[in-house]
Amino acid sequence: MASLHQELTEIPLERLRRRRSAKWAMYPEALPAWVAEMDFPLAPPVKRALTEAVELDDCGYAAPAELGLADAFAGFAAARLGWQVDPAQVTASSNVVAALTEVLRALAEPGDRVVINTPVYHPFFAIVEEVGCELAEVPLRDGRLDVEGIEREFAAGATALILCSPHNPSGDVPSREQLVAIADAAERHGAWVLADEIHAPLTLPGAEQVPFLTVSEAARERGIAFSSASKTFNLAGLMCSQMITAAPGPAAVIEGLSFIAKHGGHLGAIASIAAFREGGPWLDEVLAVLDHNRALLGGLLTERLPEVGYRPPRAGYLAWLDLRELGLGEDPAAVILERGGLALNSGPTFGPQGAGFARLNFGTSPALVEEAVERIARTVGR
Repeated sequence: MASLHQELTEIPLERLRRRRSAKWAMYPEALPAWVAEMDFPLAPPVKRALTEAVELDDCGYAAPAELGLADAFAGFAAARLGWQVDPAQVTASSNVVAALTEVLRALAEPGDRVVINTPVYHPFFAIVEEVGCELAEVPLRDGRLDVEGIEREFAAGATALILCSPHNPSGDVPSREQLVAIADAAERHGAWVLADEIHAPLTLPGAEQVPFLTVSEAARERGIAFSSASKTFNLAGLMCSQMITAAPGPAAVIEGLSFIAKHGGHLGAIASIAAFREGGPWLDEVLAVLDHNRALLGGLLTERLPEVGYRPPRAGYLAWLDLRELGLGEDPAAVILERGGLALNSGPTFGPQGAGFARLNFGTSPALVEEAVERIARTVGR
């Protein structure tokens, strides 16, 4: 029987191609290294929980509170993030993007300005548009949050910041000092901070993820956090996430949301509870593989494509590649897909600063990381 490490590092490509998720269905003729979905087998406790549910024909309506989702998340947050969460302030939702949309709709008026830190997770643009607000882009400075720029927007009347922490696609992990400064600025100007912390459990060795709601009283009064097992345990298709508060004002915002906004999937709740309670050993192995892969990617790029700019991410499994020196135009991912048969995320979709960039997913076997670099090299005749 293969060890867990072997299962995570020796993933048969022919097995992956049998999957029907977006990652593998969208570009059937290419090697997919795009959407934030890892190739690793599910954590054994998650697989057991889902298998049992299917065998019991247990696919009815969700009751996450009765199943203990909030308690399971609180235990996981304490063990993995050092975050003491009150289960009574954890509310289920279907997914983080939907939850962010409904919370922002409750907090903002049409025409209000909402801050995002570009280049950033591209659905944030759609969230702001969906609720009728205006974008206030505060670009990263050398890959880090521009705290002063965020405060300038708050001072000018911005209603909220959608904070991506850890940041996607840069892989940066904001410091405690940065988060304290953002919380203080939000308090001074009456703004809100909506902290998308979905990648937090995937913080890699050498970095420390600080949950926003832990940094100060101002953060608790002006912040709402969003999390899910979906990225960490590869459960995005099961539609279950959490909205977390730590003070009466934010809790009242969540309480006032519609029933639809506070409704997750039944199988998602079952899988998330199993992941939170029993998935630690699997996650430790995954983090070790990701740590290896980010270094492997750096070495391969240095050897084969030294012109490519690459700052190893401090969290997650997404690499933000500066491909401008390869001469592939504003959207290198399109050229690499056509010529090299490798599907990456298009840099420009993350904002104007993404021109000439692409995002690569290294949450896979080392062999497929090597193949991905080989296909980029093939694109430019190396």
